[in-house]
Amino acid sequence: MRDLLFLCHRVPYPPNKGEKIRAWNILQHLAQKHRVHLATFIDRAEDLRHVAKLQSVCASMFWRSLSPIIGRWRSLSSLVSGTPLTQGYFADARFQAGLDGLVSRHKPDLIYVFSSSVAPYVRQHWGARVICDMVDVDSAKWHQYAERSGGLARQIYSREGRLLLALERQVAERADAVLFVSRAEAELFARLAPESASRIHVVNNGVDAEHFCPALSFSNPFGGRPAVVFTGTMDYRPNVEAMEWFVRQVMPRLRLHPLAPNLWIVGANPTRRVRALAGDDVFVTGSVPDVRPYLRHASAVVAPLKIGRGIQNKVLEGMAMGAAVVVTSEAREGLDGCCDDELFTADSAEAFSQAVARILDGEGSRIGVRARARVMRDYAWEGGFAKLDRLIEVVGCGQQPSTVMAKLPLQVSGT
Repeated sequence: MRDLLFLCHRVPYPPNKGEKIRAWNILQHLAQKHRVHLATFIDRAEDLRHVAKLQSVCASMFWRSLSPIIGRWRSLSSLVSGTPLTQGYFADARFQAGLDGLVSRHKPDLIYVFSSSVAPYVRQHWGARVICDMVDVDSAKWHQYAERSGGLARQIYSREGRLLLALERQVAERADAVLFVSRAEAELFARLAPESASRIHVVNNGVDAEHFCPALSFSNPFGGRPAVVFTGTMDYRPNVEAMEWFVRQVMPRLRLHPLAPNLWIVGANPTRRVRALAGDDVFVTGSVPDVRPYLRHASAVVAPLKIGRGIQNKVLEGMAMGAAVVVTSEAREGLDGCCDDELFTADSAEAFSQAVARILDGEGSRIGVRARARVMRDYAWEGGFAKLDRLIEVVGCGQQPSTVMAKLPLQVSGT
């Protein structure tokens, strides 16, 4: 059993949003096999009550509070220093001192960095073996923001995409291995950073198919009317824009269908823009204790994202619950193994409304059964964990993953 430092930009519990779902599942798995020492930020007061849970899982834990207001001020200082805004947001001298102390006390054999934004904290500890889990190509998201913006915002987003890619490339060059959530993300980064291609690997996200199981009994939260459901954190720009598009472009078409479904927007922290979408047939729930009743009784689950990176957990969870899911090409990009008869893909408003209409007309059950089967087959966490364990063993032994693991279905060139 080796000592392992798990460095994470946001506290990985509770697993109630995409990045935290991945971080928590990987952390929990690693803690079963290693002495894990967690260093992380906590940026929401309500998450303080979960410190005890993390302490019960980890051998030790160091955390610092991070005020979003202070983080944004630090980001602004990055405009002067020439570093990415994302890096500036998480820059904290006291956190650096605490992390250094953690390393000094426990001398970890391996450092697992979750997100490139906090990788600069380990630059003086590169003597240890380092795995950087970038999850997705975050710089590409900022370029997408720039393409959909104008004026000063476009300039700032373009700058962030350019500088963040430079940081991602620096980190990848120094790390022993770099992880991405899907083949599409890994191949994109290999094109952007060809000098690090031999160190790029894929560890898929998974879903707990026993927890998200259509055989479980849940009360119907919708009453008698068919429901189209979207789940996600509702202060995240891609989710906000997805729902604005759906309400304005797709719902008018669905209102003409004989079954005329309601739309339920289910997720925490709805912004003013999201709350403004509520109406006679559009419901905004805010945070709910459990999304499964909404997925279980949905006529259709939708993910109409126009900006998307990695694997969308909301899609996997809907499929695991046996729901008929409709996605855009952006939301489907990371689902390498899914076939057209397991979920619908549509990009225009007309195509999206037609796909939902097909589900309302009776095709949902067939699609849902196949979707559930695909998740059970290819998107269980165990498969990703097995790949990760092999990679940690190779890196921990000081061997070069690019040569030792070339025959395993993990490296981007072999996926």
